[in-house]
Amino acid sequence: MKPADTEQRVLSDAFRHQGVSTRWALASLALSTLLAALGASVATVALPVLAQAFDASFAQVQWVVLAYLLAITTLIVSMGRLGDLMGRRTLLLMGIALFTLASALCGLAPSLWLLIAARALQGLGAAIMMTLTMALLGETVEKSKTGAAMGLLATLSAVGTALGPSVGGLLISGFGWHAVFLINVPLGLLTLLLAWRSLPAGPTATKAGHVRFDGLGTLLLATTLGAYALAMTLGRGSFGGLNAGLLLTAILSGGLFVRVQRRLGSPLIPLAMLGDRLLVSGLATNALVATVMMATLLVGPFYLSITLGLPSAIVGLVLAAGPCVAALSGVPAGRLADRFGARPMRLAGLATMVLGTSLLSLLSPALGIGGYVAAIVVTTLGYAMFQTANNTAVMAPVADNQRGVVSGLLNLSRNLGFFTGASVLGAVFAATLPTNGISTASPDDVANGLHMTFGVALALTALGWLIAFKHRVPEPSQAYQESTGER
Repeated sequence: MKPADTEQRVLSDAFRHQGVSTRWALASLALSTLLAALGASVATVALPVLAQAFDASFAQVQWVVLAYLLAITTLIVSMGRLGDLMGRRTLLLMGIALFTLASALCGLAPSLWLLIAARALQGLGAAIMMTLTMALLGETVEKSKTGAAMGLLATLSAVGTALGPSVGGLLISGFGWHAVFLINVPLGLLTLLLAWRSLPAGPTATKAGHVRFDGLGTLLLATTLGAYALAMTLGRGSFGGLNAGLLLTAILSGGLFVRVQRRLGSPLIPLAMLGDRLLVSGLATNALVATVMMATLLVGPFYLSITLGLPSAIVGLVLAAGPCVAALSGVPAGRLADRFGARPMRLAGLATMVLGTSLLSLLSPALGIGGYVAAIVVTTLGYAMFQTANNTAVMAPVADNQRGVVSGLLNLSRNLGFFTGASVLGAVFAATLPTNGISTASPDDVANGLHMTFGVALALTALGWLIAFKHRVPEPSQAYQESTGER
C-alpha cells in the first residue's frame, strides 16, 4: 500500500472515530473560499461612495482594493509554507478569525488610510484562507472525489466574485458603505465555528524539529511580488519610470530570493520542487490562463457599451454570463476530472479555451449580444474545466509536508496572471485605440481592439495547451523526492 493511501485511510479512520462529518468540513472550506472571493469583489462597487465619504480622489480610494490584492499576492506562498510547518487547521482558524476581525475594523474605520490598513490585514486573512482551503482538501475528502471537491471550491470562488458587486450595491443603498465590510463579520464567525467543529486535526507540523520558518525568504519574496504587482498595475496603462523602477526592484529581489533559497536547509520554496515537470507546467499554464481571462474583464465592457451600444444595466447583465457559467460548471468539471483523469481534462479545458478565444478574435459586431455571449460561454467553460483539473493534477501527487506551499504557488500563479493580463493585454487593447484615448474611440476601433487583444490571448492559450501536452506526466527529480520526503 502506498504511503499516501495509508495516510488517507488514517485520516478517514480519524474522521469516523471523532464523529466528524466530511460534508460539514468541506462546507467550511467552501465558505472560506467564498468569503475570500467576496472580499475582493464586494469593495469595488463602494469606491465612488468612499471617494465621496472621505473626500478622496480615485487614485486614493483604489488602494482599498489594491491593498487587499497586494496582501494576498505577496504573502500567499509564505502562508502556505507556514501552514505546512505549524499545522494547516490551526493556521486556517487563525486566518478566518483575522479576516473577521479585519472586516469589523474596515466597517468601523474613521479615515481612509485606516480603512486601507484594515483591508491589508483582511487580505492577509484571505491569503491564509485561499491557500489552506485547497491544501486541506487532501485531509478532508477521499482521493476519488478530489476533483469534485476542487470544482466546488472553484464554483464558490466564482460565485463570490459574481455576487460581490450586486450584493455590495444592495448593502450600500440600504445601509451605507460600512455594511459592505460588516456583512463579513457574522459570515466569518459562522465559518470559524464550522471549521473549528468539523475540520480534522491532521498533521500538525513538520516532523523534523530543526525546520524553521524562512523569514528572510518571506521578506524577499514579498518584496519581489509586491514590486511586480505594483509595476503591472500603477500608471493606468502607461509604463513610466516608476513602473520600470518597480520592475527592476522585482528582478533584483527575485535574484536575491533564489540565492538565499539555495543556501538554506529549510527554504521557503524548495527549488528542487521545480524538477517536477507537471508542477512547473501546471503553474505556467495557470498563469497564462489567468492572463487571458483578465482580458474578458478589461475589453468586454467597452465592446458591449461602445461597439454594441448597450446601456449600462444590460452591460452588467451580459458580463454576469461568464461568472455564472464558471459557477455552474465547477462541480461537473470536477466530476469529469475524477472520472476521466485530471490531466486529460486539463488538455480538454485548454482546447475549449482555444476555441473560445478564436471566436472572440474573429467576432463580428453583426452577431450582437448572442455572438459575444456564446464566445464568452465557450471560453469560460474551458476555463472552469482547466482550473479544476489543473488544481487536481498538481495537488494530487504532492507530499503532505508540501501541500501548503504548492497550494500557495497555484494561487500565486493565478494572481500574477491577473496582474500581467491587466497590464500587458490592457496595453495591447490601448494600442489599437486613437491616441487621445477611449473617449474618442469609434465602434469599429473598439471592435478592432477586441480582435487584436484576443488574437494575443489565443496565442497565449495555444502556448498553454502545448506546455500542458508536453509536460503532462510528472517526473520529479531525485532532489525533489528528497525535499518532499518521498522515496
